[in-house]
Amino acid sequence: MNGEGSFIGELCAKFSKDRMAMLGFSGIAFFLLVAVFAPFIANSKPLMVHSAGGISFPALRYIFAPDANEKLVEKSFNYLLIMLPIAFSIFHLKPFGRAKTVFIVVAIIAAVPFLLIETRLDRTDWRSKVSDEKAFAVFAPIPYGPFENVSQPYGKPCAKHILGTDQIGRDIAARMIYGARVSLAVGAAATGLTLLIGVSIGLASGYYGGRLDLAMMRVVEIIICFPTFLLLLILMSIMMDRNFEQSIIIVIFVIGLTSWTGLSRIVRGEVLQQRQMAYIRACECLGIPVWRILFVHLLPNVAGPIFVSFTFGVAGAILAESGLSFLGFGVQPPTASWGELLRQAFADPKTYWHLTLWPGLAIFASVLSFNFVGEGIRKAITPN
Repeated sequence: MNGEGSFIGELCAKFSKDRMAMLGFSGIAFFLLVAVFAPFIANSKPLMVHSAGGISFPALRYIFAPDANEKLVEKSFNYLLIMLPIAFSIFHLKPFGRAKTVFIVVAIIAAVPFLLIETRLDRTDWRSKVSDEKAFAVFAPIPYGPFENVSQPYGKPCAKHILGTDQIGRDIAARMIYGARVSLAVGAAATGLTLLIGVSIGLASGYYGGRLDLAMMRVVEIIICFPTFLLLLILMSIMMDRNFEQSIIIVIFVIGLTSWTGLSRIVRGEVLQQRQMAYIRACECLGIPVWRILFVHLLPNVAGPIFVSFTFGVAGAILAESGLSFLGFGVQPPTASWGELLRQAFADPKTYWHLTLWPGLAIFASVLSFNFVGEGIRKAITPN
């Protein structure tokens, strides 16, 4: 264990000395925090209201039951919003084993309201209501929701709307913040699906070899020969014709199911090298089950390239989602998406420069951050 700990510590030390990698890590942390704490940054419902009727928290219900099309994504990030401070507090407890048990229990309890509280449509104009009742209210720094029409269409940045408004008068800053949830969710989930498929096929193909390897690699070559983005467009158009409401789930599965081929070949190559090592032969001689050889002994020894592929894969998935949304085949309105904001400026990019600049910068910064981290991990695991 000490050797393993020192190895991981050495990798972390190498990574932390790479300034570009740390810059990318800081960028990822920034986008993640913005996505997780979005309801406290941009929300049309007050966080707290003190009126003649007492104290209420209108925004609290909609953390557990968000009024949005993509409920799964919103609830997932809201769950993280609740669990991150709790986890930070719990894991300061001693001993660590007890803290882990407490965390699991609290995590299960915290999930219950997300399952039981039903969504309720609320059209209350809280800003006018608070003003008319002369109540004391605490609003988020950006007191607008991502679906709320609050001003004239295509409004330029001003004191009231710091990034301007979109084609139907929604606040761009609010939509940018909630759009970060979409990009990170698609990036992480689609790349996770890619890892699951690519690593499984690469492990099996490299370990078993023979006819299985031949058949799998021919399938991989066929998929590689097909233009990926065209395949994405075809699959998305088929799914959209079937009127699926959870468009982000479709995007995740389509990107994940078309992006695993490169990773499977990388894992296969690494497994072919490790397959001839003495420790694998020893495991086979001892009669250790194949699944244990694959996932306990082989997988950790080929994990370095997988981590690198994951970070680059997230960047690629974010770009793919933005491209699909820009073309109208991605996450569907009214869900906030950086690519959808770019699409609104397509008619006249110069006039609607604020619809081009901010989403473009967000996509550029997020993709660059993941690429910097991926490059940093690659350098850290490469022997000097």
